[in-house]
Amino acid sequence: MTFEEARGRFPALQRIAYLNAGTFGPLAQATIDAVRSQLAHDLDSARAGKAYFEHVMELRAELSRRVAELIAVEPENVALTASTTDGCNIVIGGLGLGPEDEIVTTTDEHFGLIGPLHVSGAHVVVAAPDPDTILAAVTPRTRLIAVSHVLWTTGDTLPVHELRRRSGLPVLVDGAQSVGAIPVDASGIDFYTVSGQKWLCGPDATGALYVADPDRLRIARPGFFAQASHEADGTFEPRPGAERFQPNWFPASSTSGLVAALGELPEWRFERSAEQAKRLRERLGSLVELVTPAVPSTIVSFRPPGGEEGAAVVERLSSAGVVVRELPGRNLVRASVGWWTSDDDLDRLVAGLAP
Repeated sequence: MTFEEARGRFPALQRIAYLNAGTFGPLAQATIDAVRSQLAHDLDSARAGKAYFEHVMELRAELSRRVAELIAVEPENVALTASTTDGCNIVIGGLGLGPEDEIVTTTDEHFGLIGPLHVSGAHVVVAAPDPDTILAAVTPRTRLIAVSHVLWTTGDTLPVHELRRRSGLPVLVDGAQSVGAIPVDASGIDFYTVSGQKWLCGPDATGALYVADPDRLRIARPGFFAQASHEADGTFEPRPGAERFQPNWFPASSTSGLVAALGELPEWRFERSAEQAKRLRERLGSLVELVTPAVPSTIVSFRPPGGEEGAAVVERLSSAGVVVRELPGRNLVRASVGWWTSDDDLDRLVAGLAP
């Protein structure tokens, strides 16, 4: 599949220079077709009967297999969720932390991670997003290190496996800005969350959670998928593997859509994304103040030129058909460069910033 063929499957990209996959990825025609087909099936079947239930369960199993392949883990260790935030809440709730415990995180985490940390009951220690600084914040009370693989602010890539190895502590990784953007091997990590709607270009409210050892995490949010069998008083036998943590029966149409979206991913996606992000950094270097991460990813963040407010830059670029994101409170503008990003997209962004 050539770049032109792959990009041509995303109708909106014919009009828009889309550089905001860090929020939502663009949708391919095949993804929408799969959603519509499943909804038509639901309409015809009334979502009833054994055949329908078995169909949906097989869809979910197929999605778990696809996600597991993406992050190099076993399908039985993957739970389907509605978001990375869902996954973070499942892990934090299951660990049963208290005020005597500590969690080490960084200054650059999304609320989807730090929100669950705040309500965990543990003391949250915030360190600069540098591996040595993170590890220096660890004390005998530390029970968890919780960080993003790729920071949503600067695009810096943290060495999550190194943090796990050097600390010997469980590590929860927010994979919202990594899975689909850079190669990911989650094996060796305790908990790794996945967003379906961002770099994987899937429907809203889709995601997954990898749990290395499901038997060591308490089920804190039991739903239908938690139990293989149960008693009248609520006592239940957990399902095997990570399936027990699945909190939602989200629409079969969303499941179908994400399966289809994963089928649209070209093999060369990571190489091209990295090349285009590097090209954008080089082109922006003389125009704006770039944030230069220690280990770059596909996120390119910069401070607006001439003291202009980030929100104003985003609005001005939007009117020119260039979609980027402001990062509130930091006066940063973020461009999310995907494998679908063309040279013309970069030209349009640079032209919109030029004096």
